[in-house]
Amino acid sequence: MNIVKNLEGTTLTIALEGRLDTTTSPQLETMLATELAGVTELVFDFTKLDYLSSAGLRVLLSTQKRMNSQGSMKLRNVNATVKEVFDITGFADFLTIE
Repeated sequence: MNIVKNLEGTTLTIALEGRLDTTTSPQLETMLATELAGVTELVFDFTKLDYLSSAGLRVLLSTQKRMNSQGSMKLRNVNATVKEVFDITGFADFLTIE
């Protein structure tokens, strides 16, 4: 997985490329632990995200909980395969998907 981040003011955009799964989710989790200080808007760009596993869902859930207390979190450019995972698991009910 490749992570491309762009910080503009207090808005952090993170573009994910490849697979967010058991192998790669710790990489994202570690990066988020250090990058979210002072961020009030977090945007994930999933244009190039091919696959999302339960481990990736766990990272998104913990990040959503953190961002609820300091701002907002949005997911953009979610493909049909990943959107189906959100729908089946109920994550689409509480994540902001644009």
